[in-house]
Amino acid sequence: MTVDDFKPEMEEAVRAYDRFVVCLERPTPDFERALRSLVSRAIQAYQNRGPGMRHGIALDKHVTVILSVSDTDRPLCGIYFNLHSPYHGKPLPKTVKEIRPGAAEGGGAGEGEP
Repeated sequence: MTVDDFKPEMEEAVRAYDRFVVCLERPTPDFERALRSLVSRAIQAYQNRGPGMRHGIALDKHVTVILSVSDTDRPLCGIYFNLHSPYHGKPLPKTVKEIRPGAAEGGGAGEGEP
């Protein structure tokens, strides 16, 4: 089993990446090189998996590649984008106060204020 065995899946992932994903850290040519490396690592993980294990997985910050046992000799190949936003999950700055429901009642004074 080689990386080229999964060429259709990689080509589809590159097209989707080029069209829909905005990643300033990894332009499309860099993505293609990284994807080939990840598929190679997933093949190694798949071929060296333990008894009873059904998958070979390789991932980095941006992409996950998973090879899964199928009914044929060729495993199924899934390529997933690890999408995130730089704004997701960041706490509010200390200078910003959280607005709670009911805090503005009573003439605009907050809790404990005169």
